[in-house]
This record gives sequence, structure tokens and C-alpha cells, in this order.
Amino acid sequence: MTPVRTEGWPQWPPPAGEEQRERLLRVLESGEWGATAGSETESFAAAFAESVGASYGVCTVNGTVALFLALRALGVRPGDEVIVPAYTFVASATAVVLTGARPVVADVLSETLHLDPAAARRLVGPRTRAVMPVHLAGAPADTEALRSWGIPVVEDAAQAHGARRHGRAAGSLGVAGCFSFQSSKAMTAGEGGIVVTDDRRTYERLWSLHNVGRRRDGGWYEHPELGWNLRMTEFQAAVLHPQLSMLEQQLAHRAARAATLEAALEEVEGLDLIGPPAGTTRHTWHLAMLRYAPAAFGGHPKAALLEAMTAQGIPLDAGYRSLSRERCTGGGPCPVAEAAEDTVVWVRQPMLMADDAAMADIARAALLVQQAFRQRPFSR
Repeated sequence: MTPVRTEGWPQWPPPAGEEQRERLLRVLESGEWGATAGSETESFAAAFAESVGASYGVCTVNGTVALFLALRALGVRPGDEVIVPAYTFVASATAVVLTGARPVVADVLSETLHLDPAAARRLVGPRTRAVMPVHLAGAPADTEALRSWGIPVVEDAAQAHGARRHGRAAGSLGVAGCFSFQSSKAMTAGEGGIVVTDDRRTYERLWSLHNVGRRRDGGWYEHPELGWNLRMTEFQAAVLHPQLSMLEQQLAHRAARAATLEAALEEVEGLDLIGPPAGTTRHTWHLAMLRYAPAAFGGHPKAALLEAMTAQGIPLDAGYRSLSRERCTGGGPCPVAEAAEDTVVWVRQPMLMADDAAMADIARAALLVQQAFRQRPFSR
């Protein structure tokens, strides 16, 4: 049988533009390839920070390191605790472990899969030094509730370039905001990250820690505190800087495709788009998360849906495991996040960069799979 969709999906990242080529060549020919020699990294950090309404930015080697750096700059140390959501990439927890602190995993809200403020509040203890919500799938978490506790909020905004909550940009909703430029992200240099902040003291600590403990006005071999070489290269910054001007159009494109997909899925019982938290004024649709109801598909498990959709040319993603089930993090049960393992699938960013016809293909394939599953109900 011919699959519903036989053509491929858009390339991500998109093909390089002329400005990226020019900047890369300029860095290459300058011989100033490291951030301490050239100006590209500092220029990009300032431009990115400005784009999210923050005063300062410090570029890093990746997003995990950005989270680690922010926590260290805020004084998180061995023996401390940092609250993280259960439904997220493991780096949200391992960044905490890098500081020597313990990640405390809190459950998420069933409606949005974002951190549940009530569940997180119950886990606050005498060793809690920060809470690190994840702006999941491109929609900002409820940071107002978290900030009201008086505990520093570090935003994991790895998936939320350009997102807004109550009109404020992701990255400006806590003490520090951390973004990733890994290959799958809305802005990418293959790897890379950045921490943004409005606080001058926090910025100076970030800069020192990521630059082997130096001070901005100190000597090259003067290291007043422990630090590391966590710097981005000039090449990465050259690739990233032009993407700031591309982002708005790409975000608008994905938002339009998400709306088309949601409308198309109205014809498919048991496969529904998961919406953002209340207060979201811009969802950037890094992912479209879909809630799958096996009962509407003849009782077939999620793994069967993924296999059948892939056969139809629609490669949906399985999504995260709950951090409560990972041996490297663990913690108490998180029933909502654990249930999501069996009921949530993703439409990834490159698919949302396709056209409306592609969104119709997703719904049409789901209908065909549903019909086939209902004709042969699942039995163990």
C-alpha cells in the first residue's frame, strides 16, 4: 500500500544564507577563532540578550552548560537542591548534578505537561536553592507562581526562542534564562548555548565562571575564583547571529501550521493537540505535542501508533520518559509525567516547517491508522 506521504520533510536547519557565509568567511580569514580574540561572540551575545529584553548575555558551549553556569552563578553548591519538572530532557537534571546539587523532580500539569507549581511547592525544603521550570515545546511555564516563593527561578528556555508570556519574552521571566543552540533548536550552530540576565552581579559571575575565573578588568593569568573554559567559538556565533532576523518569520510559519494541524485533527477522535499554559502570548511551536487515547484506536499502544504512522510517511516522535523513572535522577512517583510516556507523541519542528497540505497528511494518515486499528483491536 502506498503511504499517505511519500515526499520528505523540510531540512533543519534550513540551508545557510549569504550573511552566514560572509560572517563565517570573515572569521576564518581573520584567524581570530576564539571568543577571547574576536568580537563575533560578544556581539551576538549582546544582540540575543536585547532580543529577549535582557541586559546581558554570556555564550556557552551548549545548553546544558548554560544551565549549569546559571546555577553556579546563583550560588548553587554541593548539598543544595534544585526543583525540576519530570517531563523534560535529562539535561535539565544533569545540569543540576554538575553543580554537585541534587535535582528534585516534581510532577507536571496534565493539561499542558509543564511544571505543576503546586507539586513543586510541596517539594521546597531548607536546601532548595532554585527552581528551574522548562518552557516546554516553545510555550513559557507559569513563572509568576514560582517567583512568588522568593526562590531564584532559572528558566530552561532551550525550546523557547522568541516565546512570550503576558507579553514578556522567555529568558526575562526569572533571574536567568538559558537557551540552547543544539542541532534541533529554533536557532542552531550545531551546538552552543547562552545565559541571559538583567542582573549585573549575576552577569559578572557568569562571565567569570565561563572564562576560567577571570575578571573582566583583570589580568590574563589572574583567576580570583574557580572557573572553566565554557566559551562559544567565533564560528558558532557567526552562524547564529543572522538567525535572529530569520526567527520571526519561522515562528509565524510554525504557528500557522500548528493551527492548521489542530483543525485537521478535529476529524480524528483520540488524537488532540496539547495547548500552552494560560498566559502564553506567543507559543513558538518547537514541538506540537499530541495526546493519544489508545481506546479510540482499538486499544493499540503508543508504540504501535508510532510504527504505523511512520509507515504512512509521518515520523512522529515518542517524546520523553519521566525523569522520575531515570536511574540517574529518580525521586518520588510523578503519575502525570509517567502517564505521558504512554499517551503523548510529538510532531517535531521540521515537520511544522512544511505546508498546510503536510498537516492534512498527518491527520489523514491518523484516520487510516485508526480505521485499521479498530478493525483489529489490540489484545495482549
